[in-house]
Amino acid sequence: MASQVRGTDRTGTDGTGADGTAADAPSGITVRRALELPALRRGLPEVVASADQLDRPVRWVHAGEVPDIASLLKGGELLLTTGLALGTRPAEQRGFVRELADRGIAALVVELGARFAELPPALLEAARSRGLPLVQLHRQVPFVSVTEEIHTEIVNGHYSMLRSAEEVHRRCTELLLRGGSAPDVLRLLAGFTGNPVFLETPDGQLLYAAGREGDEAADPVPVWDGLRGTRQRSARTASERPAGAVLVDVPGGGPGPGAVRARLVILPVDGPLAPVHRIAAERTAALLAVVLMQARQEEELAARGRGDFLTDLAEGRTAAEDAPAHARVLGFRPPDGALLLPVVMRLPAEVIPPGDWAVLVRAVQEELTTVGLPALLGVRPVEGRVPLLLGLRAESERPAAADRVAAALRAGVERAGLDRTGVAAAAVVVGAAGDWAGVGPGLRHAAEAAAAAQGLPPRHWYDARHLDIDLLLWRLREHPDLAAFVERALGPLLGHDRTARPALLPTLEAYLAHAGRKAETARDLHLNRQTLYDRLSRISRLLATDLDDPQAVLTLNLALQARRHTG
Repeated sequence: MASQVRGTDRTGTDGTGADGTAADAPSGITVRRALELPALRRGLPEVVASADQLDRPVRWVHAGEVPDIASLLKGGELLLTTGLALGTRPAEQRGFVRELADRGIAALVVELGARFAELPPALLEAARSRGLPLVQLHRQVPFVSVTEEIHTEIVNGHYSMLRSAEEVHRRCTELLLRGGSAPDVLRLLAGFTGNPVFLETPDGQLLYAAGREGDEAADPVPVWDGLRGTRQRSARTASERPAGAVLVDVPGGGPGPGAVRARLVILPVDGPLAPVHRIAAERTAALLAVVLMQARQEEELAARGRGDFLTDLAEGRTAAEDAPAHARVLGFRPPDGALLLPVVMRLPAEVIPPGDWAVLVRAVQEELTTVGLPALLGVRPVEGRVPLLLGLRAESERPAAADRVAAALRAGVERAGLDRTGVAAAAVVVGAAGDWAGVGPGLRHAAEAAAAAQGLPPRHWYDARHLDIDLLLWRLREHPDLAAFVERALGPLLGHDRTARPALLPTLEAYLAHAGRKAETARDLHLNRQTLYDRLSRISRLLATDLDDPQAVLTLNLALQARRHTG
């Protein structure tokens, strides 16, 4: 008779090891463990087939004596029977085992005596060929006692598993209450699972990585790099991971119940992952959602504080002599003698939902690191403004710096998850460089010009020094005299375009934009010379004006600019 060997139990009574981790936390009961329990041990069990499969998990216990019992099972059961339903012919016995193996049961236990004095060869052969553990009991046992005992063991195992995961949750919570951060939580989870843990963005970019604490050799980053090197992102999703990995979404990335802020990933590098590790990861993900939300709120609050300082400076509430000390406290330390360049980005209110300013702040700050200049970034959500100061060594750096910072601001808007419409709607205005005495008026001018620039044709960035006429017209946009001026200057042409084709206003705009140069205007509009001349003649007749008269050209230019601001 083959005896069963008890597996080594390396876990404590609460499912954790001596160091408080739970890499070996029980997640259920195996066939081997079930055979070691008193109720089955009293039946003198003997494993007669597939003894190498005794570590299969047992999900449930079922006793039955019907031929088609396989149809009643779901898989993972330990089936108890006296053999009455096995049939008398070898083909019936092989089919009985085949159906159980196909269903995926954990093991078949047959009690000798009622039907068989010994198990038939066909049954043994079928169990061995299908890898199904087959156990014969040499003594009768009450099946109800076996069922109760194994079910109790299963429930206790699940309870121990949940208690182990709850202990990890408790320790993570205490860690955060003591001022711990997201990487600290990941390190604790890595110690619990005995495997590297990663936090990534929803599109698969790494945020944090953690290995087991105290194991300096277990650097998780090379693991991540190696994984990325084996993936072809163009053909595979970012969430694909090796078999056995645990992936849990960290909620809260935006509006709606299904929004994802990040993803927690545990890779089975140093050992397999058990169900308890997934439970612990799911509870840790809920804590990380709070941590990340708090971090973003703190980032947004800090950016709002910097925005308030820049606004107070622009509106004269902070004196120029006090500004450098305030800026140093906020982390802005340009070199001595540096020129200060004010920049303002303005976005329509509908582009950024109220909860997404923190996301924008982080994205823009990360993009500004590529500019290579000292920068002080703030936000003013109420006005839809992103003001900032740059430190320049010389005036000659202004055009290149403006190009780089405009690109960084627009890239930040796109990285924040706003669509291309949001990027196009961003108006970036660069003011005049100067010292602390001049930076307040420069910021105010750039902020006002940014509001005016939103009615202009899109450009990579606008020079505030060239927007004075548009700024004046924008300030007058609600005055009835301005609308009356536009109607007197352009009314007949606008009336024509509402009822006739081709529209002539684009021709006038292109002609004035090219300062009356007809050849360039024709190329821009893809027209031949005669067609352009005909359209200009019609425009002159409709407006009763001479397009070669400088005064008439000035009036029409102003009317076109005013129309952009009056709608």
